[in-house]
Parts: sequence; structure tokens; C-alpha cells
Amino acid sequence: MFSDFKKDFCLTTPGYLLNHSVGRPLKSTEQVFKEAFFAPWQDSGREPWGQWLSVIDDFTFALSKLFNGQQKDFCPQVNLSSALAKILMSLARLNREHAVVLMSEIDFPSMGFAIKKALPASCEVRFIPKSLDITDANVWDSHMGSDIDLVFVSHAYSNTGQQAPIANILAMARQYGCLSVVDVAQSAGIIPLNLAQLQPDFLIGSSVKWLCSGPGAAYLWVNPSIIDSCQPKDVGWFSHENPFEFNIHDFRYHSSALRFWGGTPSIAPYAIAAHSIHYFADIGTEQLRKCNQLLIDAVAEELDQEFVSPREAEKRSGTLVLQFGEQQEQIMAALAKANIRVDARDFGIRISPHIYNNKADIQLLLSVIKANR
Repeated sequence: MFSDFKKDFCLTTPGYLLNHSVGRPLKSTEQVFKEAFFAPWQDSGREPWGQWLSVIDDFTFALSKLFNGQQKDFCPQVNLSSALAKILMSLARLNREHAVVLMSEIDFPSMGFAIKKALPASCEVRFIPKSLDITDANVWDSHMGSDIDLVFVSHAYSNTGQQAPIANILAMARQYGCLSVVDVAQSAGIIPLNLAQLQPDFLIGSSVKWLCSGPGAAYLWVNPSIIDSCQPKDVGWFSHENPFEFNIHDFRYHSSALRFWGGTPSIAPYAIAAHSIHYFADIGTEQLRKCNQLLIDAVAEELDQEFVSPREAEKRSGTLVLQFGEQQEQIMAALAKANIRVDARDFGIRISPHIYNNKADIQLLLSVIKANR
């Protein structure tokens, strides 16, 4: 189960467990980046766009492998907020008076900011209270209805270590005629997701966390059944059906998700991300998830009330959360002194083991905790 994946990554501490924040880079990334981005620019007297744009093709192909989707349905984005705003502004249904969006109060704040500012002032953002259990499909059902125009759901919540029941939520959305957006920022690469089966209307995600790709390589996916109703407002020449036509009087949307692309694209972040995503897609998210859950189980077996994230595997994200009350600061200081990298939010200490972590890392974590309680 635990092959020596450590050798593939740049690791400087014995216990890096901050993968809900930033994943560690592959050792091979620097050389691949030079070959994909710098070499076409440095080593040729020609402009490098032909080779650079092949990087984008490789990025969307890697995503299609990871999520079991069609390559043409993915579009590069700068970040999730921008991707979400583009989606919202493209849909006539959401740009009418009094449209209603449903989301959870524990969603990442940036998503709420984008929704409120991208839609008309009369639109209502309806929140599932943070006091309710978002892992319970019945909670979502009690807030759904035919008056909801769009449901926004995070696949995983890093602050609480919870996983939303997205299959159930998407089925409800279809039943009530709601549009759906799934945020996979905290699940991509650690919780399996099959787009061919789930069929949301939209998916947005990033590569900086479990995909170990650094910032700037976000993406959106559009269900082909809805693409013709999407009329993005934030466009540029790469949103055009033929970017190299150069007729300022004739704009035609690209037939695929690339209509959401915009102006002159960035290349460098996607060169890094394509390489890393291929690496994880070839391992398989099921394998990544299995290793992650075994390490979380090792902590759950040793701690009782302190383990405040879900114990049921189907309700877990890739992150576990520990709460030590008055001892919290003391334990955080001891972990930092031992070069074990974790962080804390309102619910507790966040710990996220990846494929390059092993049982020895978890045993070290537990030994420091036990010595400082």
C-alpha cells in the first residue's frame, strides 16, 4: 500500500501535513517546467505560441483522465472565484430579478463573495446554517425546492473535514430543476469523482492543494448539455470560435467550454500542473484516497473526543480535525518545534496526509501529541 512515494517529492520536514493548503512539488517538476515553458522561448528564434498552447492541451487532457470527462469540456481559469463569476454572469436564468442561489454557510468565503457580486442585487443567496450537518442528504433536501435556481456545493470542506453527499445533491437538483456547480478545490486528487456518472452542470477546481501544482492553474468544466445556453461576458480572443481570425466586427463563441477562456492566456502554471495531474491520475484517485484514509484511521484509533471531524469514511474529506481545547496552543507549538506542519482553524487542528506521507509520519505526530497533553 505505502510504496516509497516520498522519493518523488520535494520534502524538507519529516511530517508535512498541510496538503489542504499547498501540496509539495514533484522533484521532476522543475525540469519539466523548463522544457515545456522556457525551452520554446529561449532556444528558438520563433515566437513560441504553438508549443505553449500544446501545454494547455496537455493540461485539459490530464484533467479528463483525473475526472473521467471529455477534454473539450474543460477550460483553464486563473482561480475559482473568477471561474465562478464567469459562470454566473453567463446564464440568463441567474441574471433576472430575484434569482435564488443555495449554498452552505461553511463554504469558502471567496465563493460567497463572487456569487453576491456577480449577480443582480435583487438575487438571494440562501445559506444552509453552519450548525447543520452538511454530510446529511436530508439537510440539503430540506433546503431545496423548485424556487432554487442554482445550488452551489463544495465536494469537501477543509475546515471541518467533511464530505458533501454530492451524488444525492445533484440528483435533487435535477429533480427540482436547479442548476448545479460543484467546487472540487479540496477534493480533486484525494476523493474520486466521475463526471461521466455525476453529470453536474458545472465543476470548478484548482491544482494547488492535493494536486501539488502551485497556484494559478484553476479550471472549469461545463456539461455539454448546457454549453449552448452559456453566454460569457468576460471574453477575449481565446473565447472566439477561431482566435486567429482577427476580425474585430465578428465575435462568435467557441463551441466548447473554451468560450470561458478569455484573453491572452497564462502558460507557466499549466505547464507545472499538467505534469503533476498526470502523475496523480496515473496512480488513480482511488489509491490516493485509500492511503489517505488509512492514515486518518491510524489517528482515529488513538484519539477519542479530540477527533472532531467525521469518523465515517463516506462523510470524510481528506482532512482530519483535532480539538484539544485549552491544550490547543501548547500542542500546536510542540508540533511546530518537531517540524510537523499542520495549521488550525475554528474547529481545530487540520491534518491532511498525502501519498508521500506514511505511518511513520503519523506515529511521529501522535507521539508529539501524547507527550504534550
